[in-house]
Amino acid sequence: MSDIFISYARPNEPLARQAGDALRAMGYDVWRDDELPAHRSYGEVIEERIRTAKAVLVLWSNDAARSQWVRAEADAARELGTLVQVSLDGILPPMPFNQIQCADLMGWRGDTDGAGWQKVVSSIASLAGTATPSLRASRGDIGTSEDVMVCVLPFQNMSGDGEQEYFSDGISEDIIIDLSKVSSLSVVARNTAFALKGKSPDIGHLTRDLGVTHLLEGSVRKAGSRVRITAELLDCASGQQVWAERFDRDLTDIFAIQDEISKAIVSALQLKLLPQEKKAIEHRGTNKPDAYNLYLLARQHWVSGNSGDRRRDELVVRVCQQATTIDPGYAKAWALMALAQSELGRLYGLPEDGKEAAEKALSLDPQVPEARCALARHLVQQGKATEAEDLLRDVLAHHPDSWEANKEMAYLVFREGRVEESVPFFEKAVSLMDTDYHDAGMLMTCYESLGDTANMRRVGQIAFERVERAVAQDPMNGTAMAMGAGALGAMGDEDRAREWISRTLLLDPNNIHARYNLACSLVSLGDNQGAIDLLGPYFDRVELTDWHHTGVDPDMDRIRDDPRFVSMRNEAGKRLGQM
Repeated sequence: MSDIFISYARPNEPLARQAGDALRAMGYDVWRDDELPAHRSYGEVIEERIRTAKAVLVLWSNDAARSQWVRAEADAARELGTLVQVSLDGILPPMPFNQIQCADLMGWRGDTDGAGWQKVVSSIASLAGTATPSLRASRGDIGTSEDVMVCVLPFQNMSGDGEQEYFSDGISEDIIIDLSKVSSLSVVARNTAFALKGKSPDIGHLTRDLGVTHLLEGSVRKAGSRVRITAELLDCASGQQVWAERFDRDLTDIFAIQDEISKAIVSALQLKLLPQEKKAIEHRGTNKPDAYNLYLLARQHWVSGNSGDRRRDELVVRVCQQATTIDPGYAKAWALMALAQSELGRLYGLPEDGKEAAEKALSLDPQVPEARCALARHLVQQGKATEAEDLLRDVLAHHPDSWEANKEMAYLVFREGRVEESVPFFEKAVSLMDTDYHDAGMLMTCYESLGDTANMRRVGQIAFERVERAVAQDPMNGTAMAMGAGALGAMGDEDRAREWISRTLLLDPNNIHARYNLACSLVSLGDNQGAIDLLGPYFDRVELTDWHHTGVDPDMDRIRDDPRFVSMRNEAGKRLGQM
């Protein structure tokens, strides 16, 4: 009988075939229903194959979640303790399977390098044993992505200045990106690695659940024009040091240090670095360390700041402008500037919409995802949502792990009224950035609208944990506190939710985006009139994109027909030329 049974919905057959081919290449005996014999009943064969399989790989998708056959096969595997599950489109497994770990294969095209697939391989190996030794040997002594997975722990900031954290985080993120370019190596995703920041990693968990074979850890000390970086590569199985080095250099050598670290790891692991991969690692987008330093600073504010915070967006624009002054050819800096400018135009009606900066970035690097996201926003503003969606789908085809692209696609389809379709993109965005509480808040809205209380509460917990970290750093952060109130409501803690609503209004009463989210919370808590009372100042200042949002947001459904709500929204529509 087979080692592995693959369960899937018919529309996912191409991916099921690719999964089977990849597992067979590793030496496993794989069965799926394209091998059904003509003389036996379907149910009889399926039951027999599941009962005798060492592992049952279930490929969840929207189609699979609706398939009674897939659910029945998953349930049988769950009872037997042989269930291994993945999500192909970001959807969470339906109950009760959502209580079991699920690997993320969103955007998967059959490659075997990613962390999601490596998680599958690790789980299957624990149930069905490792791949056939003779097949491994046939690949030679050089390691492969099935053999080696590195987790890059965020490097410690040893500068004695918390304000320099952006630099050590940026170095860590760039090393993750560099190593991900090596085809013979798998690397744990940035969000998973950064979730371990400041913690002692559980080696057993990393090796058992993620398939990690090696850990890279280190520290960064930046002082004036000098930088010291230490790095150490550890073998998880033996606990032995594989490689270590200390670099004391001028800051102008920062790119050379990063290149040396990446190449040293590849060499220490006895992996093959292809010429195009070496070239990709050495490509930094700029050869100006000062411009790079400014970009890291702007990027840190962008990913850890508040969506809807004008101060954040203006700071990012200013810093990126400095970076592009130092190096006019720095595509990433132009692209990030474009996103921040488009946010200012969208939320505050400012004339600069980021289009010019995005086009400049794309003239330098036609594939930089942030710039293409800014252009998608511009298309939406022009009423060209279909063109924007086509553009974003192309971005995601090339950059499936782009936080910005997943966010933009999620909001686009949400504002088109396609709430269920937006869920996988919001889920992906939340998984990619551990500071992202805003998209977690949007997910709560989606799940509440879909009547999925279990997932609403699960995401509420994620949102609240992230909000707590944000508020600890900035106790006056009204945007985060408003989202925290919504998360508490989603988790069923009404008393605390109301306390957070009152505190937000006291500390940040003029934050109209916080007001809107607080109104959403009050609607969810059943206080419709209290919600409408909060919305007056919001509609007085709302801009076009967010005005459209109020027309499709399920949070507003319970008050949408209230005469006061209708009147305020209509008046705002007239001001914006929509009525």
